[in-house]
Amino acid sequence: MTFFALSQTHPLRLLSATDLANECARLEGENAQLRRAVSSHAAVDQAIGALVVLGRIAPEDAWRVLRDVSQHTNTKLRAVAEDVLKFAQGGALPEPERDELWQAIERCRG
Repeated sequence: MTFFALSQTHPLRLLSATDLANECARLEGENAQLRRAVSSHAAVDQAIGALVVLGRIAPEDAWRVLRDVSQHTNTKLRAVAEDVLKFAQGGALPEPERDELWQAIERCRG
């Protein structure tokens, strides 16, 4: 079976088995990256919802709170969102995040 690549610069180019394997590996990597991005986005969205309820703030403010906590504690946004979700379910927040979280919420309310 013969496979061709279509592109603007080379309308039809015969692909070798190596080319196909490389393209497959590239696409698998891209797929994995997209799955992580979707998962991370979902966690952030859920954490925003939790902060809206817990902090009694608007969704835009909840986004700012997550971002501020991430920046001020030097913690990835996804990790802060996951910690907030655990906290909303009765878990504990790491102390630096907890302190910054309440300060950021107060700044939004103030």
